[in-house]
Amino acid sequence: MTIQTPQAVAEAFFHRIATAKEVSAIAELVSDDVDWLVPGNTQRVPWVGRKHGRAGVAEFYAQIRAELVPEHFEIKEILVKATRLVAIGSLASRVKKTQKLIETEFVLDMLIEEGLITRFRMFEDSYAVSEACL
Repeated sequence: MTIQTPQAVAEAFFHRIATAKEVSAIAELVSDDVDWLVPGNTQRVPWVGRKHGRAGVAEFYAQIRAELVPEHFEIKEILVKATRLVAIGSLASRVKKTQKLIETEFVLDMLIEEGLITRFRMFEDSYAVSEACL
Protein backbone atom coordinates (compact mmCIF):
# COMPACT_ATOMS: atom_id res chain seq x y z
CA MET A 1 0.00 0.00 0.00
CA THR A 2 1.37 3.41 -0.98
CA ILE A 3 1.08 6.27 1.48
CA GLN A 4 -0.70 9.04 -0.44
CA THR A 5 -1.25 12.22 1.58
CA PRO A 6 1.70 14.58 2.09
CA GLN A 7 0.99 14.61 5.85
CA ALA A 8 1.07 10.78 6.05
CA VAL A 9 4.25 10.56 3.97
CA ALA A 10 5.98 13.16 6.16
CA GLU A 11 4.91 11.42 9.37
CA ALA A 12 6.20 8.08 8.04
CA PHE A 13 9.44 9.80 6.99
CA PHE A 14 10.01 11.32 10.45
CA HIS A 15 9.18 7.99 12.11
CA ARG A 16 11.65 6.12 9.90
CA ILE A 17 14.40 8.70 10.57
CA ALA A 18 14.02 7.92 14.27
CA THR A 19 13.47 4.17 14.15
CA ALA A 20 14.66 2.55 10.91
CA LYS A 21 17.63 0.22 11.33
CA GLU A 22 18.56 0.55 7.65
CA VAL A 23 18.86 3.94 5.94
CA SER A 24 17.39 2.38 2.80
CA ALA A 25 14.03 2.31 4.62
CA ILE A 26 14.17 6.10 4.90
CA ALA A 27 15.20 6.46 1.25
CA GLU A 28 12.20 4.39 0.11
CA LEU A 29 10.03 7.46 0.78
CA VAL A 30 11.83 9.67 -1.76
CA SER A 31 11.55 9.57 -5.54
CA ASP A 32 14.33 8.14 -7.69
CA ASP A 33 15.13 11.65 -8.92
CA VAL A 34 14.52 13.59 -5.68
CA ASP A 35 15.85 17.17 -5.61
CA TRP A 36 17.56 17.08 -2.16
CA LEU A 37 19.55 19.95 -0.68
CA VAL A 38 20.81 20.81 2.79
CA PRO A 39 22.82 24.04 2.38
CA GLY A 40 26.09 24.33 4.26
CA ASN A 41 29.86 24.14 4.16
CA THR A 42 30.51 20.80 2.46
CA GLN A 43 34.24 21.00 3.23
CA ARG A 44 33.58 21.00 6.98
CA VAL A 45 30.30 19.11 7.15
CA PRO A 46 30.31 15.89 5.11
CA TRP A 47 26.57 15.22 5.15
CA VAL A 48 25.34 18.58 3.79
CA GLY A 49 25.04 19.64 0.18
CA ARG A 50 23.10 18.26 -2.75
CA LYS A 51 22.27 14.54 -2.84
CA HIS A 52 21.00 12.60 -5.83
CA GLY A 53 18.30 9.96 -5.82
CA ARG A 54 17.51 7.35 -3.21
CA ALA A 55 21.17 6.35 -2.96
CA GLY A 56 22.13 9.94 -2.14
CA VAL A 57 19.48 10.19 0.55
CA ALA A 58 20.60 6.88 2.05
CA GLU A 59 24.17 8.23 2.01
CA PHE A 60 22.98 11.42 3.79
CA TYR A 61 21.45 9.42 6.65
CA ALA A 62 24.40 7.00 6.81
CA GLN A 63 26.75 9.97 7.16
CA ILE A 64 24.57 11.55 9.84
CA ARG A 65 24.52 8.31 11.81
CA ALA A 66 28.31 7.94 11.47
CA GLU A 67 29.05 11.54 12.49
CA LEU A 68 26.36 12.51 15.03
CA VAL A 69 24.64 11.30 18.17
CA PRO A 70 21.04 12.55 18.19
CA GLU A 71 19.94 14.14 21.47
CA HIS A 72 16.67 15.89 20.53
CA PHE A 73 14.40 16.09 17.48
CA GLU A 74 11.01 17.77 17.60
CA ILE A 75 8.53 18.73 14.92
CA LYS A 76 6.57 21.67 16.31
CA GLU A 77 4.26 22.35 13.39
CA ILE A 78 3.42 20.94 9.99
CA LEU A 79 1.81 23.10 7.31
CA VAL A 80 0.40 21.54 4.15
CA LYS A 81 -0.87 23.16 0.98
CA ALA A 82 -1.57 20.74 -1.89
CA THR A 83 1.72 18.87 -2.48
CA ARG A 84 3.94 21.24 -0.45
CA LEU A 85 4.66 20.46 3.17
CA VAL A 86 6.62 22.66 5.57
CA ALA A 87 7.73 21.27 8.93
CA ILE A 88 9.07 23.56 11.63
CA GLY A 89 11.11 22.10 14.46
CA SER A 90 14.23 21.98 16.55
CA LEU A 91 17.04 19.51 17.04
CA ALA A 92 20.16 18.85 19.05
CA SER A 93 22.94 16.50 17.97
CA ARG A 94 26.41 15.86 19.34
CA VAL A 95 29.28 15.69 16.85
CA LYS A 96 31.18 12.48 17.63
CA LYS A 97 34.57 13.82 16.52
CA THR A 98 34.49 17.07 18.51
CA GLN A 99 31.90 16.26 21.22
CA LYS A 100 30.35 19.68 20.49
CA LEU A 101 26.59 20.04 20.62
CA ILE A 102 24.64 21.36 17.64
CA GLU A 103 21.40 23.01 18.73
CA THR A 104 19.30 24.58 16.01
CA GLU A 105 15.80 25.33 14.91
CA PHE A 106 14.99 24.18 11.38
CA VAL A 107 12.46 24.34 8.59
CA LEU A 108 11.95 21.47 6.16
CA ASP A 109 10.38 22.40 2.84
CA MET A 110 9.18 19.36 0.89
CA LEU A 111 7.17 18.55 -2.19
CA ILE A 112 5.38 15.23 -1.88
CA GLU A 113 3.82 13.80 -5.01
CA GLU A 114 2.20 10.41 -5.54
CA GLY A 115 3.30 9.24 -2.10
CA LEU A 116 6.99 10.16 -2.49
CA ILE A 117 9.16 13.12 -1.51
CA THR A 118 10.27 14.75 -4.78
CA ARG A 119 11.94 17.87 -3.37
CA PHE A 120 13.60 18.40 0.03
CA ARG A 121 15.23 21.48 1.54
CA MET A 122 16.45 21.79 5.11
CA PHE A 123 17.08 25.26 6.45
CA GLU A 124 18.98 25.39 9.73
CA ASP A 125 21.78 27.35 11.41
CA SER A 126 24.44 26.06 9.03
CA TYR A 127 27.09 28.27 10.66
CA ALA A 128 26.54 26.59 14.05
CA VAL A 129 26.65 23.16 12.40
CA SER A 130 29.91 24.03 10.67
CA GLU A 131 31.48 25.42 13.85
CA ALA A 132 30.55 22.30 15.82
CA CYS A 133 32.44 20.18 13.32
CA LEU A 134 35.74 22.00 13.99
